[in-house]
Amino acid sequence: MSETYVKRLSTILLDAITDKDPRVQEQVCGALCTLGESQPAEVLSACEEHLRLHEKLAHPYRTMVLRAMETVVSNHIGELDKDMARAIILLASNEMTKVKELVSDWQQAASSVLVAVGRRFISSVMEELLSKFQPGLLPHPCTVHTLASLSISNVFGMVPFLTSILSTMLPMLGAAKHDSMKVVFCCALQRFSESTLEYLANLDQAPDPTVRKDAFASDIFGAYDILFHQWLQSREAKLRLAVVEALGPMSHLLPSEKLEEQLPKLLPGVLTLYKKHAETVHVSKSLGQILEAAVSVGSRTLDIQLDSLLAALHAQICVPIESSSPLVTSNRKEVLRCFTVLACCSPDRLLAFLLPKLDTSNERTRVGTLQVLRHVINAAAAQMAVKKPFILSSMKLPLLDTNNKVKRAVVQVVSAMAHHGYLEQPGGKAMVEYVVQQCALPPEAEPQKPGADSEALAADSVRAISVSTLYLVSTTVDRMDEVLWPYLLEFLVPVRFTGALSPLCRSLVHLAQKRQEAGAHAPLIQYNGNVHLPSPYAITTRLLAVSSNPYVGDGRGAASLRLLSVLHQDIHPALGQRWATAIPLLLEHLEEYSEETLSQKEWEEKLLMFLRDSLAVVSDNTWVCQLTLEMCKQLPDYNGTPLEKNFLYKCVGTTLGAASSKEVVRKHLQELLETARYQEEREREGLACCFGICATSHLDDTLAQLEDFVKSDVLRKSAGIFNIFKDRSESEADKVRSALILCYGHVAARAPCELLLARVEADVFRNMSQCFSTKVLGIKVETKDLALRLSLVQSVCMATQAICSSAHGGSFHLSRKAELVAQMVEFIKAEPPDSLRTPIRKKAMLACTYLVTLEPALEEQVQADLIHSCLHSVMAMLPEPEEGDSHQESLYLDTMQALKDLLTSLLQRNMTPQGLQVMVEHLSPWIKSPRGHERVRALGLSACLLQFFLEHLQISALVPFHNLGLLVGLFSPRCADLWPATRREAVSCVHSLLYLQLGYEGFSRDYRDDVAEQLLSLKDGLAHPDPTILFHTCHSIAQIIAKRLPPDQLISLLLTLFEGLGDPDKNCSRAATVMINCLLKERGSMLQEKVPEIVSVLRSKLQETREEHVLQAAQHSVFVLATHHCATVVSSLLGSPLPFDSHTCTLWRALALEPGLAAQVLGLLLEKISRDVPFKESRAFLLSSTPDRVATLLPLAATCALHEVASAPASGPAVLELYPQLFAALLLRVSCTMGVQPPRHLQAKERRSASSGLASRSLEPCSSAVDALQAVLVRGGNEDVVQHMELDGGWQLLKTSAGHEEGVTRLASAMAKFAGPRLPLVMKVLFATQSSVYEVQRVTSTAFLAELLSSNVVNDLMLLESLLDNLTARQKDTSARVRRLVLRGLANVASGSPEKVQTHSPQLLTAMISGLDDGDDPHSLVALEAMVGLARLLDLVDTWDLRAVLLHIAVRIRPFFDSERMEFRSASIRLFGHLNKACRGDCEDVFLEQVVGGLAPLLLHLQDPQAPVVAACRFALRMCGPNLECEELAAVFQKHLQEGHGLHFGEFLNTTCKHLMRHFPDLLGRLLSTSLFYFKSSWEDVRAAAPMLTGFLVLHVEAEQLPQVDLEQLLAALQLLLKDPAPEVRAKAAETLGRLVKFA
Repeated sequence: MSETYVKRLSTILLDAITDKDPRVQEQVCGALCTLGESQPAEVLSACEEHLRLHEKLAHPYRTMVLRAMETVVSNHIGELDKDMARAIILLASNEMTKVKELVSDWQQAASSVLVAVGRRFISSVMEELLSKFQPGLLPHPCTVHTLASLSISNVFGMVPFLTSILSTMLPMLGAAKHDSMKVVFCCALQRFSESTLEYLANLDQAPDPTVRKDAFASDIFGAYDILFHQWLQSREAKLRLAVVEALGPMSHLLPSEKLEEQLPKLLPGVLTLYKKHAETVHVSKSLGQILEAAVSVGSRTLDIQLDSLLAALHAQICVPIESSSPLVTSNRKEVLRCFTVLACCSPDRLLAFLLPKLDTSNERTRVGTLQVLRHVINAAAAQMAVKKPFILSSMKLPLLDTNNKVKRAVVQVVSAMAHHGYLEQPGGKAMVEYVVQQCALPPEAEPQKPGADSEALAADSVRAISVSTLYLVSTTVDRMDEVLWPYLLEFLVPVRFTGALSPLCRSLVHLAQKRQEAGAHAPLIQYNGNVHLPSPYAITTRLLAVSSNPYVGDGRGAASLRLLSVLHQDIHPALGQRWATAIPLLLEHLEEYSEETLSQKEWEEKLLMFLRDSLAVVSDNTWVCQLTLEMCKQLPDYNGTPLEKNFLYKCVGTTLGAASSKEVVRKHLQELLETARYQEEREREGLACCFGICATSHLDDTLAQLEDFVKSDVLRKSAGIFNIFKDRSESEADKVRSALILCYGHVAARAPCELLLARVEADVFRNMSQCFSTKVLGIKVETKDLALRLSLVQSVCMATQAICSSAHGGSFHLSRKAELVAQMVEFIKAEPPDSLRTPIRKKAMLACTYLVTLEPALEEQVQADLIHSCLHSVMAMLPEPEEGDSHQESLYLDTMQALKDLLTSLLQRNMTPQGLQVMVEHLSPWIKSPRGHERVRALGLSACLLQFFLEHLQISALVPFHNLGLLVGLFSPRCADLWPATRREAVSCVHSLLYLQLGYEGFSRDYRDDVAEQLLSLKDGLAHPDPTILFHTCHSIAQIIAKRLPPDQLISLLLTLFEGLGDPDKNCSRAATVMINCLLKERGSMLQEKVPEIVSVLRSKLQETREEHVLQAAQHSVFVLATHHCATVVSSLLGSPLPFDSHTCTLWRALALEPGLAAQVLGLLLEKISRDVPFKESRAFLLSSTPDRVATLLPLAATCALHEVASAPASGPAVLELYPQLFAALLLRVSCTMGVQPPRHLQAKERRSASSGLASRSLEPCSSAVDALQAVLVRGGNEDVVQHMELDGGWQLLKTSAGHEEGVTRLASAMAKFAGPRLPLVMKVLFATQSSVYEVQRVTSTAFLAELLSSNVVNDLMLLESLLDNLTARQKDTSARVRRLVLRGLANVASGSPEKVQTHSPQLLTAMISGLDDGDDPHSLVALEAMVGLARLLDLVDTWDLRAVLLHIAVRIRPFFDSERMEFRSASIRLFGHLNKACRGDCEDVFLEQVVGGLAPLLLHLQDPQAPVVAACRFALRMCGPNLECEELAAVFQKHLQEGHGLHFGEFLNTTCKHLMRHFPDLLGRLLSTSLFYFKSSWEDVRAAAPMLTGFLVLHVEAEQLPQVDLEQLLAALQLLLKDPAPEVRAKAAETLGRLVKFA
């Protein structure tokens, strides 16, 4: 039985091998291999028989079968018997040689089968192969190929046959006519030779240790003769390569004398192939083997052939490398292997050939030679050892080559030399210097894609390899320590080695640490008269200077500091302990930051502090002077690096400050002034910093030296009349003067405060002025040099700041104050007002800020001129720069801050309301400017000044803030400015003014007023561009102002606001109207005497403008509600044409101003809406199939009017009074106007307006009802409901037939959330709609009531029972929509009042089951709602109530599992999960049957194409787990099926089936039959999953359970699936067939 069965399975699979899809073919092949794992003999027999019986099967399919056979044979070679092996051998041999033509895949597969069998049955395979390898007949190429493969795969088994094979093959070689056959013979000879050599190399393990090389010599030589003398001459390149590949291993088997005899021909013959082939790797490999063979027999012929060999090999090594070609790379390796052989046997001849090549100028030749030299230095170290001086001397010319490829090769040679002791020889140091030079190369970006003829390597790659080489040689080659130390120190100071500093320092640190470990406290640097070594002062200066720019050059700052730390003993013995703590802190600082984030100023200050501390620790004047001298000496070295030179100047200043000798200080300062390069800005700044730092300790000497220089002839060179037009000399002098002025500024800034005040007028400002002013023949000449002006401004700023910060600065009298201020103002005026190019105006204003704080006070006119000039210079600038230009943005922000500081400083001199008024008057034109950016700046400055005034307010007596009204009137309308920033600043101004008033009323400064603080919370509303929100916020601001404004200031405020009505900015004008109305409402009672004046102003404003907002404001301000005929007015207004115009709307809203009247109006409008029918049906055309619904006129007009009335803010109380009736009536009005058209005459009116091109307001009945409902909600205090609906899209849904139910649901949800207390009365009104004649109204009210149950508010309001009863009664409604909504509402109890579900569970379950059984709904939507509702309720209902209906529900929902509609599948499966969850692992057997029956569908629907169904299946399976009473299975479901986690379906299904079969083996038949049902599923993925489930069940079932399976039915079904149109299904069917071996 089992034999027949496995064979049948195999046959089914083999029949499917012809599938067109490659994936299915592979799966079939895999299934055959799976069968073969269990029954290899049967599967192999079936495959053999299939191929034998199906002669016409196409070769691609035969290939697949043969591959499967090879796999089975390879894995089970030990289980094959001889008969089966013989059958397979015959089949494979026949398949391999069936056709004479070469069909590579097919014949290769057959050959592989023979090779696999030959690993054990070598004799049988050889018997078959030799039968087709007869003397005198050319064999099939694949026979020869198979013999060759066997010789490699089974060396010990094959080699004994080789003598006979070779003797048979030899005559065949001459008979081979086709090149392809010759190639096969060559490959076979190569493999035979290789296997023979391997056999001979492992004779100790061989079965026949008596085998000798001589046994093969004659045959190999015979073959060699034909290959070399005949076939090598072929024109076919493939044959020539095959020949040369064979000759390599064959040469080792040739007799010694024959090899020696053939070498004179063989070597030239092989070398000739270099010229004939582009891919030469096989030639080189073979040549290497031949050379090794020649050397092994001690051949003398090599000496004769050596020159030609070297020339040919050298030519190969000089071929340019293509990095993308692995063949070229492999060829180089083989060529270098040849050089190794030659180096070991003829080192002298080799060097005599190579070294002269180094003198050539050809790049490729030189690079290739260097690569060979490096290789032989490493590979033939013993032979090269005595040639070291010779090799070193030959490197002179390559060291001078500038080509990057040559440099790279030289560095690699130097690296090899270092490892083998070359650099210890004379001339070795030159090699070290060369590597350091390459380390100093500037880094350059390498080209990403160099062109084909671009062979130059980037300098950066040379540098990178040099850096790596230097470090490796320093750290890994111990013998190099004496060569490199202290020699590498010589490269630290010279500028040309700057680029190499980082690698140098790293290497030196390593070397020094090794010497420290060896020599304890001995000095590291032994000078011993070595004048080339840098002094400790030179090392310190150099390393400190380059540390100022720490991240460049591979982080040379950290490397330099580490080297300093290591050399502390040699720098100065006293520094060790101090540097041990200081340098790690500096390094830690560098690690915390990057090049982008490091503050250069902070870093330099840390280094200078480090230097100061070090100087203090040393405390040796001689040492300090020597260090200063060295720093000054190195200054010129940094001309190319301004940043580092600038820092070195500061270091000089620091060391001079520590020097005790005044003569030394004066001398060095004089030298610095004489040698400085004044044209460089950084150098001028560095020089000034140097003088400033020095002045900290030597103020008198520094000032004296500066004055001497000022009096010298240097500044007088360009002062004559004849030099006026010599721009160059004049410019140079300006730069000198600029530097001197900067020096004075820095001296003043750093000088001791107690000494500065006495010297600042006479020695600082006087000399600054003298340097700045140029006089020619007594006439003052204005300088145009920007640097000179900047220097003066900066220095004045530094000096005045120093004065102000001194203890006596407040009382200091600066006689030059007015002169300096005038000079600064002149600079400010000279700047272009529309652009910001230089920091002059910023620094000039900053200088003025410090100047105004000094005595004497400025004259009023001078102060006014200063303010005007600064404002005009800054405010008129173009808007702020784009964010991209960070420098411009920073300059702009700094300039604005400088202006703020200046104005604040001026205000501080007059802290009175009058002083504040003066400042605001200066700013007023800019506050009202038509240009937005100017207003923003002006308001920002105003806010800053007011805040400063408030913070520094000092009131000794209660005095009035007399100009409060004027100021508030100026700022408050700006709260609606077009620019958001202006609005925010305006609020800040008003906020500060209100607190100023409180201060003047006597409140303390820290008092916080609740009303005034509300202003800050209104800023968010001002950020919104919506005018409605803006003006609402302005109204709130006006309310706050009204509460805190003193009565005497009210009229001045109003008059100022009236002036604001004519503001060109319409927003501000409208804000003024809002604020006027608010103030009149809030404070009108106080204005009795002023009413005539106010009315007069209003009238004049109305005459001046026809702006709508002004008209409305005037009407609202003076209109008086005085009507006593409410019904008449309502009727008259309802007669107005629809849609209402603006005046009519205004009148409707006006009727709401008095609450009593508004309630009457709303009542009348409700009556009009409900009295008439909402629409009439009429046909627009006689033949129209469905009538149109047209709105009736009176209810429509009443709805629009109600909207207008409810829109008025004052209608709130009236709306609240009639809230339930209004809400219910308008909601039902919305429901019955969906899709309803306006009255006919209105449609005609709209068409006429459209044709005439006039704009006309369209009137849509449903939208008008929604608008009215929104207005009622807002006016009823339920703005949250409106906003929530708006954000949720509810209002739009409410208007459409498709979304109306959802819209009503969202409205009910919002009402429950935000308007709970209103619901009882609203529900009472809606209960009455149960008998409405309009179905849509019943649907709307049911949907609203149903949604209320999802909120706990109905339970809190004790409405639950009445609501449940009302909905239950509606379950008999004739409308399926109503019945469906009733079920939804009842299910909502689970969300809203879960604790009440148990109480009402019989009622709820009865309703749901009734819904499941609803037969009047053709689309089963009621049943769907019932399933969804039950899923929500089951966790909460009473357990005993549920048990009674559990089985009924399970049976009723089962058909929906496979519904074509996704919603039904998802809902039914999820409900099934909840039924399981409700059982909580304690279900009755009857229900357990349902669980078991649902298991297979749930597993298969995990592959459902719809994600919701998959999610439902995951949930249901997790819930089923506990009821199956199998902990392992439940754990698998919990682990793999969590929501949101990925699922590997195959792995999961495999694990599940394993546990199912282990714990429930009796279910096998049932699960398989269910699975078979899904073989016909309409979903491809489910259809593919079904055979997977079948396969895994079979895989894990025990043998005794197999009788449960109807094998015939299963096989028939799987055979059908093999013909499925979906490849994935066919593949899974094939895979499952492989698993059915279990039944064997």
